[in-house]
Amino acid sequence: MLGLVAIWSLVGLLVLTSASWWVAEREMGDAAYYLKRQALWLVASWGLLWLAIRTSMRRWLHMAGPALIVLGLMVAATLVVGSTVNGASRWLVLGPIQIQPTELVKPFVVLQGAVLFSHWRRIGNDQKLLWLGIFAVLILVILKQPNLSTAALMGLLLWLMALSGGLPLSLLLGAAGAGGMLGTASILINEYQRLRVTSFLDPWKDAQGNGYQLVQSLLAIGSGGVLGEGYGLSTQKLQYLPIQSTDFIFAVFAEEFGYVGSLFLLLFLAVFAFIGLRIALSCRSHQHRLVAIGCTALLVGQSILNIAVASGAMPTTGLPLPMVSYGGNSLLSSLFVAGLLIRCSMESTGLETPRPRRRRAPAAPIG
Repeated sequence: MLGLVAIWSLVGLLVLTSASWWVAEREMGDAAYYLKRQALWLVASWGLLWLAIRTSMRRWLHMAGPALIVLGLMVAATLVVGSTVNGASRWLVLGPIQIQPTELVKPFVVLQGAVLFSHWRRIGNDQKLLWLGIFAVLILVILKQPNLSTAALMGLLLWLMALSGGLPLSLLLGAAGAGGMLGTASILINEYQRLRVTSFLDPWKDAQGNGYQLVQSLLAIGSGGVLGEGYGLSTQKLQYLPIQSTDFIFAVFAEEFGYVGSLFLLLFLAVFAFIGLRIALSCRSHQHRLVAIGCTALLVGQSILNIAVASGAMPTTGLPLPMVSYGGNSLLSSLFVAGLLIRCSMESTGLETPRPRRRRAPAAPIG
C-alpha cells in the first residue's frame, strides 16, 4: 500500500507538471510555478502521512471528535469571512496560506464515523442523535457554500460506512431518501447547479456557454485516441480546457496517454481498492475495519467521481482528483487518509501494535 501511494503521488506530480506549465508560463511568468508549490505541499503531506503511520489508531480515534468540531466551525466560518472564488466561499485566507476546511475535515469524518457506527448498538440515543446532528449540520453548511459535490461525497461516505457498520436497513433507506431530496432541492434552488445538470445532458447545445467545459474535456479525451499524443503534448491544455490543473486534469492525462493510459489508471484504482478492502477484512477491531473501508472509499470513490465528471458520465462538480489535482489542502487530506489506511494495515498484521499504558507499580506494604 505504501508503494502504491508513492507511485500515485509521484505520477500525479508529473501529470500536474504537464497540465500546468503552459498556463503558469502565461499567467505567472514561470512554467514551474505550480510544480514548485505542489512539490512543497507534497513534502509536507508525506510528513503528515508519516505522522499518521507512527501514531496509534486509538489516539487518532480519540482526537476525531474534537478535531471534527473545530474543523466544522472553520467550515462555517467560510460563510462569514471566507474568500469567494467562482461564486463559492470555501477558503479561509491566513496570510499567504489559503485553507480549505472542507478538504481537511474529510479524514476526521471517516474517523468519527467509525467511532459512531462501530458502537451503534452500545451507545445511548442521545449520543447517536448528537453525532448524527453534527454530521447533518456539517453537510448543510458545506451545501450552503455552495459545494454540492463535497456535501454529496460526505453523505455517500457516511452512508457506506453505516452500511458496513450493520445499521438497520430502514434507517439507511430513510437517510438515502433524505439525502436525495436535499440534493434535488439544492439543484432547484441554485441556478448554476441547474445549468450544470442541463448542460451535462446535452453539452453540445450550448458548446460556447454552459457546456463549454465538458465539450473541451470530451475533445481532449477523444483526441488521445488509443495510445495518446504523448507526455506533455496535449493541445487542449493550451488555454482551451478550463480548470485543467484541478477538476479536469484527467482530460489532459487522457489526451496524452490515450485509452491505454486511462485503462491503466482505472486498473490502478481497482488494485488500490482491492488491497484497501483486504486491509479492512484483516482488521480485528470493528473500528479499524470501518476506518479502512472509509479511507478506501474516500480515495477511490472521489477519483471515480472526478473521472466520471471529466468524461461526461455525470454533471460537472468541483471534486479534485486525489494526489493529482493542484492544491495543497487536497494533497494533505489525501495523504493523511492514505496514512490512516496504512496504519490500520500495520496494526491488523501485527507490524505495529498499540503500546499499552504503563501502570504505576503498587506500593510496598509497610511493616
